[in-house]
Amino acid sequence: MRQLRLIFTRRAIFTGRTIFTGRTIFTRSTPGAMFLPMDAADLRFFEAVARLGGMGRAAEELHTVQSNVTARIRLLEEELRTPLFRRLPRGVEPTAAGRRLLPYARRVANLLEEARRATLDNGTPQGPLVIGALETTAALRLSHMLSAYVGAYPAVDMTLRTGTTCELIGQVLDNRLEGAFVCGPIVQPELDASTVFREELAMLTAPSVGSLDALAAAGDVRIVVLRSGCSYRQRLEEILARRGVAAPRVLEFGTIEALFGCVAANLGVTLLPRALVGPVWQEGRVAVHALPSAEALVDTVFIRRRDTHLSSALAAFLAMLQPGQALPMAAE
Repeated sequence: MRQLRLIFTRRAIFTGRTIFTGRTIFTRSTPGAMFLPMDAADLRFFEAVARLGGMGRAAEELHTVQSNVTARIRLLEEELRTPLFRRLPRGVEPTAAGRRLLPYARRVANLLEEARRATLDNGTPQGPLVIGALETTAALRLSHMLSAYVGAYPAVDMTLRTGTTCELIGQVLDNRLEGAFVCGPIVQPELDASTVFREELAMLTAPSVGSLDALAAAGDVRIVVLRSGCSYRQRLEEILARRGVAAPRVLEFGTIEALFGCVAANLGVTLLPRALVGPVWQEGRVAVHALPSAEALVDTVFIRRRDTHLSSALAAFLAMLQPGQALPMAAE
């Protein structure tokens, strides 16, 4: 009788209802038979398909052919004994089981990448460093600091991404950023937060607005804010509510330059660090209304995940920030 020799180095091979695992052959009817655990490569294929919504698009990103992606997904579905994707006329979408698996697939990918970087980290700041910041923090605080850091550590590839506090927190939690400057306080068990700056906020209006009392008396107040998730937006609404302005109309814009222009054109009022007026924007284009300390002072904190490797590049950056020490307020 002819002999069939099978050599497998990594995983089981499925043929119909039979599973070959090297020396042992299981079938679905074998009592106590168990499928081998899924591997990280399959989860990487699964995450790409789920994120991009199609086998072809995932294959292009993963530099492979579509038939390979399709086979990997089918194998993973066999291992888990449940469909992971619903086939649509154009592309696919995760099933309920696929949606439950997706965060774990992302965590595995992040953990493997972190393990690789930690292993290669020899203590010298180098390689990519991706951090985030509020637009106001980037404009006021970071230009000189980033210039000094890049000059001191030329082997580091620094990337700065701006966003709202909510956006940046989400990106740090998802490991898309190593850390970020956000508006405090931040109380979240997964994050370490250190106060690094303290800002004095002020209400900015058109020059024709004489006082906040006059603004409240005029009625029909519009606030000009960044997109949803802006940390100053809620504070501004609370400040106006204490002055009798309830539920003001909201105008949302994507940049602080747009906010400033709209305020100068008397389209609404906003709340921003007072130090932005002068060094960043020309004085006289807007009226700056001081607020009591309890309403004006706000901390900017640097956040990072507690459970991730602190890279040498980030450690060097944090050393320049004097972590845990609040720095003086910016000069007006």
